[in-house]
Amino acid sequence: MAQRADEVNEDVALLRQMLEIESLSGQEERLSAFLVSAMHARGFPRAYRDGAGNAIGEMGDGPRTVVLLGHMDTAPGRIPIKLAEGKLYGRGAVDAKGPLAAFISAAAKVGPLPGLRLVVVGAVEEEAATSKGARYLVERFRAEGTPSACVIGEPNGWDRIGLAYKGRLLADFVAEQSSGHSSGPRTGVCEAVVLWWLALQSYSNIYNVGKAALFDQLQASLRRLRSSDDGLVERAEATVGFRIPPDCDVSALRETIEEAAHAAGGQVRLYAEEPPYRAEKNTPLTRAFLVAIRAAGGKPAFKLKTGTSDMNVVGPAWGCPILAYGPGDSALDHTPEEHIEVEEYLRSISVLTYALRALATA
Repeated sequence: MAQRADEVNEDVALLRQMLEIESLSGQEERLSAFLVSAMHARGFPRAYRDGAGNAIGEMGDGPRTVVLLGHMDTAPGRIPIKLAEGKLYGRGAVDAKGPLAAFISAAAKVGPLPGLRLVVVGAVEEEAATSKGARYLVERFRAEGTPSACVIGEPNGWDRIGLAYKGRLLADFVAEQSSGHSSGPRTGVCEAVVLWWLALQSYSNIYNVGKAALFDQLQASLRRLRSSDDGLVERAEATVGFRIPPDCDVSALRETIEEAAHAAGGQVRLYAEEPPYRAEKNTPLTRAFLVAIRAAGGKPAFKLKTGTSDMNVVGPAWGCPILAYGPGDSALDHTPEEHIEVEEYLRSISVLTYALRALATA
């Protein structure tokens, strides 16, 4: 499974070029155009942008379709791009240009496979609350027919397979009242935010009693706080995000959020809800990856992820064998130290190449 030196340079160069193109959510056009050109140059017979702005590359014409779904957009924050001590630094190196570049490189290496159509996707707006690219694909394949299998491009480490993601719910709280002197008896709008947040914390803490695994816990995070006073109106705003485990009663959670907001004297808006999703463990897709990881000298293991991904969108809609795979340490997601180990990135390409060939004979 070793790669030639010229192949290694080409694969690393692809990822570095991707990192050099800033691609925040909603601003992926330049990267999309680059990837279409790059996939054409690497032998994809069909490479194009779809109606959502996704970069698509297709290889082969078999009756079974395997979708390799990565995303092009990144979190904000510019990180100087450099290659040092075997590590490639840059925003998106881990989340998730590294996995997407590995998809493109692996598909180019295997070429057309008997019985398989490979569809590599660089999706838009995965980091946003919209998942615009993935939702567009759901509608496309509703018309075409469900894919036979799907691999989500997210960092798990080259020898790990992601099988599940928690769900998500966001809540915006607003409290307003006429301005008044702080010596008065009434509760201020900033205090109202605190009361709301403490109620949600208490609910989560009670829910989590006896649940040792983080994947099984309800996670609440205070993501934004803001207050203002123009001399006439005092206003306070906050956003809380929830990571929802599979057994959580979401209707009860929504009711609790709304009741706590009312009790604190504010109003709340709930949005960006995604259900948790857990894939089947014993499928031809997972077996192909288990064999491929072992062939590369690894000891494969499964991971349950506490965030969300496009698996939450396409998994329930397609119902096909699905997993998440990609190089990189997810602990570096969205951090100023984001980087990927070049050796791991290259090894993941070898694993993907092996797994895709195994799927063609499964």
